[in-house]
Amino acid sequence: MYSQGLLAMDAENSETPEFLAAFQARIDADEKIEPNDPMPAAYRKTLIRQIGQHAHSEIVGMLPEGNWITRAPTLRRKVSLLAKVQDEGGHGLYLYSAAETLGVSRKEMTEELISGRAKYSSIFNYPTQSWADIGAIGWLVDGAAIMNQVPLCRCSYGPYARAMIRVCKEESFHQRQGYEIMVTLAVGAPEQKEMAQDALNRWWWPSLMMFGPPDGESMHSDQSTQWKIKRFSNDELRQKFVDATVPQAHHLGLALPDTDLKWDKDKQGYEYGEIDWDAFWRVVKGHGPLNRNRVAARKKAWEDGEWVREAALEHARKRRERSIQSQAAE
Repeated sequence: MYSQGLLAMDAENSETPEFLAAFQARIDADEKIEPNDPMPAAYRKTLIRQIGQHAHSEIVGMLPEGNWITRAPTLRRKVSLLAKVQDEGGHGLYLYSAAETLGVSRKEMTEELISGRAKYSSIFNYPTQSWADIGAIGWLVDGAAIMNQVPLCRCSYGPYARAMIRVCKEESFHQRQGYEIMVTLAVGAPEQKEMAQDALNRWWWPSLMMFGPPDGESMHSDQSTQWKIKRFSNDELRQKFVDATVPQAHHLGLALPDTDLKWDKDKQGYEYGEIDWDAFWRVVKGHGPLNRNRVAARKKAWEDGEWVREAALEHARKRRERSIQSQAAE
């Protein structure tokens, strides 16, 4: 999956207790790990999986919103949605580039996505049924993304942490953009407020699922936390999101679709109802409303773009040849 040189270096170093202890000491001291630094094979593998999944999520995340670019209600809305979708494409490129520093190619990552071996966020397998969904995605989905991603700015792996600084700044804009759409709908005609409520009803629970399975069922959380790839557990981030979002819903005058939601003064946070984890795992395993459509769209884009990639490589080859010939002539 990644270059043999890096594999050999990892294999040589990662099995010795002394090397592992020294590596963990660097992590504990909050040192940044850089691409050419020796690292345990499992650390490299975990980063490739997480950064690759993150990059795929940004690219696939363009699809549900891109579906509404031609149907945005005003020119202003169209321009802002275009800018947001463009940002998400850029986020994917930053993250693919960060993963490439670990020795994996973008081609390998994309082929894993379209073959089903690599995952992306389950949230993007739900349809956008109305314009209010664009507001709900910005408010809830990007809000959950920010809650997940801000701690990644302090990730132990340098390229990932640095990429996340710009990503988080732009995601904050996306969240405000979505919330502003919801505000406009909530104070509009009764039909507009009803549309906003319907979108909230459909996106609330999938947004809570974005943080991943409960801590007790999360396969990678403990090790990722020890390596400071993650800074908070899934359930901790989910609680932070709920506590931040409930007052925003109250401000909108919208009701969250959770009859068990209530303030707990002892923990100074909200108690919320049980998440349908069976539904979550169905979507993760490829049986969501639009799983097949999303992967098929990425497969088509990859295949349709093959000639562009080939042309770019050929252009780069010719430039190198001309440069070598020019230097030789001098």
